[in-house]
Parts: sequence; C-alpha cells; structure tokens
Amino acid sequence: MFRFIRLPALVLAFVLSWLALPSAWAAPQKQMVSAAVGTLNMRTGPGQRYETHWTVSKGYPFRVIGRKGNWLHVSDFENDKAWIYRPMTSKTPHHVVKAKAVVLRKSPNARSPVVKRAAYGDVLRTLERRGDWVKVMHEGGGTGWVARRLVWGW
Repeated sequence: MFRFIRLPALVLAFVLSWLALPSAWAAPQKQMVSAAVGTLNMRTGPGQRYETHWTVSKGYPFRVIGRKGNWLHVSDFENDKAWIYRPMTSKTPHHVVKAKAVVLRKSPNARSPVVKRAAYGDVLRTLERRGDWVKVMHEGGGTGWVARRLVWGW
C-alpha cells in the first residue's frame, strides 16, 4: 500500500522536471561585445604568445562564440574568427556597416533627409532601436537612423 501512495508523487515530480527541461535546453542568448580600446589585437589563440591576425578600432562589435579563461573567441560581421582579451572589451552596443555604402537619415524613414553617409566597415555607436531601424552615431561624427538590414551588431 505504501508503494502505491509514493507512485503518484514520483510521477508528478517526473512530469514537473520534464516540463522544466525546455528552458534549460533553450539556446543561450548570443553574447555580444565591442572593442573598448583604441586598438584591439585579434589573435590566433587565447594568449599573448599567439600571433596577431589583425587589429580593430574602438567600438568594433563581435559575437562571442567561446571562452578560455580571460580570453573570448569571437566572430565578426564577415564571420572571421579570432581571440581577444576580455578586459579590453565592453558591453557598449555598436554596429558595423555591412553594405557597400549606407545613408544615415534624420528619422527612421526611407524618405527622411540624409544627414551622413557611411561606408563598408565603418563603426557606428548604437543609440536607439525602433523596428527595422537603428539610431547610430558615426565614429567620425554625425547621428542618424540606418536600416537594420544594412548593418551588423547590436
């Protein structure tokens, strides 16, 4: 008799734990970082002894794809991968222009007046998001709205 009383409790515990699994298995949010220093070395491995592939300037955005100690394995808008030192990054959102050229507009509307132009690879500081538009500040000065499909970042 004691065995049958515990069975419903065990079944209930199993069902509740099974319902909790989808949230535990859910894909983690993509983590983004940006360069916090004027020149950031992009290395072939997680340490200073590894060769520098290339460098990027302050604000350049990355997607974090891995970690090893204080080093982040990152990928950029061209899907290039490298290692960067985590203390030289920030959580300040930025975008990079992925189209050949874009225009920054006065308001989030394709008919709005142009306030600035930006080229492929230009870094833009993210100020606000509204639907399919992002309000940005160009690294060379000037603030405006750009269509989100033309830039990469967060």
